[in-house]
Amino acid sequence: MSANTDEPDLVPPDVRLPDAGIYDEDDSVRADVLMHIAAAIGDRDVLYLRQMVERLHPSELGDIIEALHPDQRIALVTLLGDDFDLSVLTEVDETIRVEIVEQMPNEQIAAAIGEMDSDDAVYILEDLDQEDQDAILAQLPFTERVRLRRSLDYPESTAGRRMQTEFVAVPPFWTVGQTIDYMREDGDLPETFSQIFVIDPTFKLLGAVDLDRILRAKRAVKIETIMRETNHPIPAEMDQEEAAQVFEQYDLLSAAVVDENSRLVGVLTIDDVVDVIQEEAEEDLMRLGGVGDEELSDTILSTSRSRVPWLLVNLVTAFLAAAVIGLFEGTIERVVALAVLMPIVAGMGGNAGSQTMTVSVRALATRDLDANNAWRIIRREAGVGLLNGVLLGLLVGVIAGVWFQDLPLGVIIASAMLINLIAAALAGIFIPLLLDRFGADPAVSSAVFVTTCTDIIGFMAFLGLATWWFMGN
Repeated sequence: MSANTDEPDLVPPDVRLPDAGIYDEDDSVRADVLMHIAAAIGDRDVLYLRQMVERLHPSELGDIIEALHPDQRIALVTLLGDDFDLSVLTEVDETIRVEIVEQMPNEQIAAAIGEMDSDDAVYILEDLDQEDQDAILAQLPFTERVRLRRSLDYPESTAGRRMQTEFVAVPPFWTVGQTIDYMREDGDLPETFSQIFVIDPTFKLLGAVDLDRILRAKRAVKIETIMRETNHPIPAEMDQEEAAQVFEQYDLLSAAVVDENSRLVGVLTIDDVVDVIQEEAEEDLMRLGGVGDEELSDTILSTSRSRVPWLLVNLVTAFLAAAVIGLFEGTIERVVALAVLMPIVAGMGGNAGSQTMTVSVRALATRDLDANNAWRIIRREAGVGLLNGVLLGLLVGVIAGVWFQDLPLGVIIASAMLINLIAAALAGIFIPLLLDRFGADPAVSSAVFVTTCTDIIGFMAFLGLATWWFMGN
């Protein structure tokens, strides 16, 4: 990593950060704000940049950093030096975060991490290679180093990676008065918390007490008499999406994180869970489109590399659909109208299948769809496909019959539409269920198979019925 250089303070220019805020009506960073900041970076005006940082929330500064040119981002961080709050990088894309951290000296990163909450510190450290991680951790106090290393040792996307290792824990025999005095006098406690955890001498979790219960109790009351069993402790190895579902189901604000021996190792808070929910929703949406873990800040090469594999799979399935069409080449040559109407049948089937698939994949991700209600949902989706097939089939059949002045053609496309929409509904739910059953990620794999299924069935139904009618008469 490169070394940092000290820059002298300059007299601030006439430009000022607008009092109206940094966002326009579209929630984008205002152009004049970016212009002012770019001018200050170009003038190497450290004083103005420091004043700007003091006025901004970390998320606002993160949005500004993402909107700046890559060279300006590095220059901004370099000019701010130790005044740059590393927690801002938790608000930006991973590509930008890595790009900036790689330009910072390990000493500066270590000093900043020492002032951060453990969950934010882990978020920064996990993107670094092992050599830099070890070099940074070696500069931290022993206790803090052990806590961060333990969090980093948990698998990615688990509660252990997301947890905050700063928490308040007391023994059950303490009184309320002792607990309050402890919270007032100990300077190493977290800045904000809503629960006090109760542990035995081996750190095994016994229960928890909410702060409002502490404030309402008399000083002589023992903690064990007012504590309650901990609401749904989260295993450190639990997937972060499952942990978020626990928060959602039980309306939690925070939850204890325990290891395999039920010992308290951290706390998961609602602000981290909100981030998890957003990340998982974005991930599912991206995977449904076959683009994987992609960000707007990624380069052209990396973006292309992430998209090509599924485009190649789609290409193979497109040839399968083309092969089906080739089986009915003679029919298409005799009835040219079939070539005009084929895309309607396949396109409607694909759209209907995507609707069902999207609902199914999301229901599987949230555990709302399982073996207990699968057949009920399958019957519902088949009914929806039947109803939509009748309505849309009649509409398309009438239009095609009038358009080509051919009643049998209208009946054929209406029948094919009905068959394909029922098949699309079933494929949209069966395929995600089967993929999930065999351990594959339905968010990644479903779209290709559902589209292939609806294309092949749509072409087979439409062209098969047309061949039976026109070639047989």
